[in-house]
Amino acid sequence: MPLLRYLIISVSIWCLTQACKPDLKQSALSDQSKNEQAPEAKKSIAYQWAEIALKATARDTERFRPRPSVTSRYLALLFVAMFDAWSRYDEKALPVYLQGIERRPVAEQNGRNKEIAVSYAAYRTLSEYYFSDSLMFSEFMVSIGLNPSNASLDPSTPEGIGNLAAKAVIDARTHDGSNQYAEKEGSEGLAYFDYTKYAPVNTDDTLADVNRWQPKYFIPAHGKRFAPGCLTPQWGNVRPVALRSSDQFRSPPPPMVGSKQLEQEVKEVVNLQANLTNEQKALVEFMRDGPASVQQAGHWLKFAMNVSVRDSQTLDEDVKMFMLTEVTAMDAFIACWDTKMFYDFARPYALVHHYFKDKQISGWAGPEKGWTQFPGQEWRPYSPDDFLCPPFPGYVSGHSTVSGGCAEVLRLFTGDDYFGEEIKWVPGYLTEPKNVGDTVILKFPTFTETANMAGQSRVLGGYHIQADNVEGLVLGRKVGNEVWKWYLEKVKSEE
Repeated sequence: MPLLRYLIISVSIWCLTQACKPDLKQSALSDQSKNEQAPEAKKSIAYQWAEIALKATARDTERFRPRPSVTSRYLALLFVAMFDAWSRYDEKALPVYLQGIERRPVAEQNGRNKEIAVSYAAYRTLSEYYFSDSLMFSEFMVSIGLNPSNASLDPSTPEGIGNLAAKAVIDARTHDGSNQYAEKEGSEGLAYFDYTKYAPVNTDDTLADVNRWQPKYFIPAHGKRFAPGCLTPQWGNVRPVALRSSDQFRSPPPPMVGSKQLEQEVKEVVNLQANLTNEQKALVEFMRDGPASVQQAGHWLKFAMNVSVRDSQTLDEDVKMFMLTEVTAMDAFIACWDTKMFYDFARPYALVHHYFKDKQISGWAGPEKGWTQFPGQEWRPYSPDDFLCPPFPGYVSGHSTVSGGCAEVLRLFTGDDYFGEEIKWVPGYLTEPKNVGDTVILKFPTFTETANMAGQSRVLGGYHIQADNVEGLVLGRKVGNEVWKWYLEKVKSEE
């Protein structure tokens, strides 16, 4: 979004709200410049910006349907910008993209300046990537006593450093392979247009090669059925933040048709889905996320936010942990898509139809139809009609890859695998709301087990075979450990 456009919006909001400008002492920003001993707020300003970012992500999903790869990039770059701004007020941290801006003197390294710098970095970055919600971001800036129209690039002020950090990130990632700005030849003005010219071997109606991905029909509540094309097939070409390259840890080949392993894993998917318990339905739905989804990067941001509250973290800790988690998610998606598009492997939807054609099997027949018997070619995942199956190849699982990576870095960051979260869920709520079960409690004892549960949920739901899950977890953990090494260089090095 052009700078002038959101500055006009910001100025208007600022002028309209000055009469009722909140008292800074009562705002979300602490005033540690006056009292360095003031206790940290329960939720840091980084935490509050994370809440805003998740709202924007949910709205983005409603506008554009789920696009987990894109979401992971937005969230990662947001927190990189916040980290870079914060780093200039930390005694050791090195910025990722904000180069040539000196660390501020010790006397200025206080909580108040950190909060201001972080907030301007967040505001500018969110306004760039989630530009449809610029008004929401401006209103939040005003609510915490900051002027959203302040576009200073003065590196001696926290406002200027925040704006400079956002600019550095946006500039550095403009031509990173994502094609966000439709800059690639032939993009026809369409953001994230596929410039690789990927074309599936199979069509939505014909299966030429059972080993390869096949598009599937979605049926909206009101409208004609359609088969979405492959989502961001170019994502393996996106430049990672911390990895050396997208193929640094490329997964080994998947099991192919004719192998005993694939036959057994396809049978496993059918058997699991035919016998889903209420707890398993709840797990499938919770990890799949709802219509206003924040996808896997957002899911793990929520988990990190749970850790922040659990451990009463400071602003410093939140800035570092959120950046670490979301860079891991972004790089995990890039690595995952490299593997996905390299092998272009089938999903259970097509594999079950192949292995069980004209054979009677038990399974879920669709919303409100329950479990029954039908020919194998009528089998479907445990999903609503308007989002039957993710529109991209199966191997490896994105949920598994991102979850494996994020769980690993949260374990390393906290120094303990313990998580200890639980949620209540009504099974069926997101899949067949007229046929829900009794409320269940899902427990996530450790980060590692949470990642395993996220990955297994995709097998239970019929979206992936076990190889997709297992190798995805392996890939994700490799990514997580690599990002962790990169992170340590950023927070423990001296200039």
